[in-house]
Amino acid sequence: MEEISSLKATFLIIIKVMTMKIGNLELENNMVLAPMAGITDKAYRIICKEMGAGLVVSEMVSSKGLYYEDKKTESLTDVGPKERPVALQIFGSDPYIMGKVIEKYINPRKDIGIIDINMGCPAPKIVKNGDGAALLKNPLLIRKILKEIVKVSNKPVTLKIRMGWDHNNINGIKVGKIAEEEGISALTIHPRTRDMFYSGKADWDFIKRMKKSIDIPVIGNGDIFGPIDAINMMEFTGCDGVAIGRGAIGNPWIFNRIKLVIEGKEDIKPSYKEIINMAIRHLELLCSIKGEKVGVKEMRKHISWYLKGIKNSNRVKNQINTVDNKEKMKEILFDYLLELDAIIIN
Repeated sequence: MEEISSLKATFLIIIKVMTMKIGNLELENNMVLAPMAGITDKAYRIICKEMGAGLVVSEMVSSKGLYYEDKKTESLTDVGPKERPVALQIFGSDPYIMGKVIEKYINPRKDIGIIDINMGCPAPKIVKNGDGAALLKNPLLIRKILKEIVKVSNKPVTLKIRMGWDHNNINGIKVGKIAEEEGISALTIHPRTRDMFYSGKADWDFIKRMKKSIDIPVIGNGDIFGPIDAINMMEFTGCDGVAIGRGAIGNPWIFNRIKLVIEGKEDIKPSYKEIINMAIRHLELLCSIKGEKVGVKEMRKHISWYLKGIKNSNRVKNQINTVDNKEKMKEILFDYLLELDAIIIN
């Protein structure tokens, strides 16, 4: 009897992972690449989509930047067919501006599948303007913003929040109920307060409480660094999906690894060859999108993340950080691959 119950539970988890619907949009699975500034650009979204993410989310985009037609801000909204469906995440605190941006700029675009509203970013430069997690201090304004956005949007609207501003002001569930009342299609909850930033442990019990409090899909976010973490979160909280941020940095394989484990298959971590070849592919893709000068510069941090923990990688990272052209960067990576091959053979 216990074995049957276990098999039934496993089956239910598999169904949970393989299906999720947000508004009228059916996703391949419920694994989401969480938005991260300077990381989830077009190149990395394409890679994570190829590696099994059901939904990828853009870097945070300023609604005011789009409203005033800032070219750098507009460039963050570049979306390719290989990464769809894509959620464009915007932030702001002016209901009028956010509504106008959606009506004029986002609604006409068929390449954007979901509008995600950020009310969880803890960065000082964001919250000092009353944006991001600062909005958690003003539920009335949150309602006004969500009401306006849902009213004008022709796409599903989702919301990302934290559980509160600080431990004396934990009102995430209240905000979640406001979101549901105003027609938000799904909620992503990072169960830390703003003043925690990314320290301490994510309070998964808060995700469970959120899931019990509202009927729209709840996506859990926080402290997912491997397949077991994702499975444990879904089992413990009952959340409808998982959003992976820091756990996907330099590790796009995490999405496929979760899928394999849930299907009862072996969790296969990428080999050093796969990692280095992925870094090279990422370099080529990024340079093709942003140009060699920008692409090479931005790849320095990505390569550092890719190579973390591999033998002799610190020396290679130091070399990479001095390089300003694509071919030299590739040469260093290919030489490193040969070096590692020689170590394994000997």
